[in-house]
Amino acid sequence: MTDTPEITVAGPADRERIVGSLVAAFSGDPVLRFLFPDDVDYPGQAAAFFGRLFDKRVGKGTIWTIDGVSTAIWEPPAGGDEPAGELDVPADALARVRAYEEALHGALPAGPFWYLGVLGTHPAVAGRRWGRAVMAAGLRRAAADGLPAVLETSNPANVELYRRAGWEVVGEFEVPRQTWVMRQ
Repeated sequence: MTDTPEITVAGPADRERIVGSLVAAFSGDPVLRFLFPDDVDYPGQAAAFFGRLFDKRVGKGTIWTIDGVSTAIWEPPAGGDEPAGELDVPADALARVRAYEEALHGALPAGPFWYLGVLGTHPAVAGRRWGRAVMAAGLRRAAADGLPAVLETSNPANVELYRRAGWEVVGEFEVPRQTWVMRQ
């Protein structure tokens, strides 16, 4: 038996479990709670948000997961997002999402790169280093393409975790709070 269960590429059948795990994983995340601050509405609005990200990338074969409870959603270089319809959240939440995305895109480096859009592990299995394992699948793809990898985090504790995994801070922005852009 290995310490890390099998890493697979997610398919449409994995959507519900992955989305539920990400909603739980990000329940205290500074940006997600800015986007969806109401405790009652958070689960549904965050599920719509993560579901949309899943839908935009599942056809690209760039969502790596361990049993749907630890997941890395990567965006490959060029080609843009797949259409996934409008995000189904109230207008005020949609405005916050758009403002955040605009600030993020303005802070990302020029040139092609692999983008780690979401990395999350359900709290029930946190601490097993499964997040690092699913992240590594995307890093291998970026390396095989000869391209850097980029991510952003608004959690100061994550900056140190990512640094220990070989990432470096290459930029910052402040919508809604300090957010670091990192590259490997």
